[in-house]
Amino acid sequence: MIPDHAPAGHPAIPPRRVGVLVANLGTPDATDYWSMRRYLNEFLSDRRVIDLPRWKWQPILQGIILTKRPFSSGANYRSIWNTEANESPLMTITRQQVAALRDRAQALWGDRVMVDFCMRYGNPSTESVVDRMVKAGCDRILFLPLYPQYAGATSATANDQFFRALMKQTWQPAARTVAPYFDRPDYIEALAASVERALGGRQPARLVASYHGMPKRYLMQGDPYHCQCQKTSRLLRERLGWPEGVIDTTFQSVFGREEWLKPYTVEHVAELARQGVTRIAVVSPAFSADCVETLEEIQGEIRHAFEAAGGEEFTYIPCLNDDPAHIEVLTTLIGENLAGWV
Repeated sequence: MIPDHAPAGHPAIPPRRVGVLVANLGTPDATDYWSMRRYLNEFLSDRRVIDLPRWKWQPILQGIILTKRPFSSGANYRSIWNTEANESPLMTITRQQVAALRDRAQALWGDRVMVDFCMRYGNPSTESVVDRMVKAGCDRILFLPLYPQYAGATSATANDQFFRALMKQTWQPAARTVAPYFDRPDYIEALAASVERALGGRQPARLVASYHGMPKRYLMQGDPYHCQCQKTSRLLRERLGWPEGVIDTTFQSVFGREEWLKPYTVEHVAELARQGVTRIAVVSPAFSADCVETLEEIQGEIRHAFEAAGGEEFTYIPCLNDDPAHIEVLTTLIGENLAGWV
């Protein structure tokens, strides 16, 4: 499109559009040592994730951790890798989610809204997708981190990377970020419906709501993540109509030696089995898409800990992924945050 009254030879300008940029954690490009090392180096160098002084942390990371961990992490990813598409399940599911959101955006707003996705770590990078959106005519971008509960190590670091990408744009688009949606009634409804569907309407002896972990120190510094997780679990229980004590809130993926948010999922499920609770279900409300933490850690290490301690029936309830109810929640959330722009 050439602007009205533009001089001869003026370059074409794309039509104005609004961008919706969906962000998830990230994924390695492959499972080999060097792909895993690049991914882990970017992830574990993030000061929002590991906030130790660089002079103390980087020698440990570059020496011991990145020498050994790519092998074990690569094996974990290989056990769940989507070999047909040659990508991680998180990438596959995120593509499916965004494809569904594009269809809904097209139906609601036509070509005025462009929907795309990026990863905080790995590819497609936030910077590359922001640049693509700006070149496509997006002079306003809504940024949606796919984390129901806010945490500095998830939502905030995704926003940080988005703002860093905007800093590199000569003509910077207007920007909005989406707030956490951990207590939205439609999100709780979608989560509860997935539990009911997976359990066939039965109430388990115990439902373990396993959230990704973080150092307890972050909570003491004011991070609201722990409180938001507790509220999600409470609202889920109330919506299901179950009595207190049926849903336990736990935390997984502990890293390092310091104390993290407790109880730890892997220890808690084993203790339940030892107490005679032999039938449990596990749901992961902090994850918008199944990934290595759910498909490998919960289905592998955590399931094994439960069964080794005497547990008999372990049911994993998948994340909301591209379930139509989840897509509708995200579409509504996007629509609310686009108010005044479309």
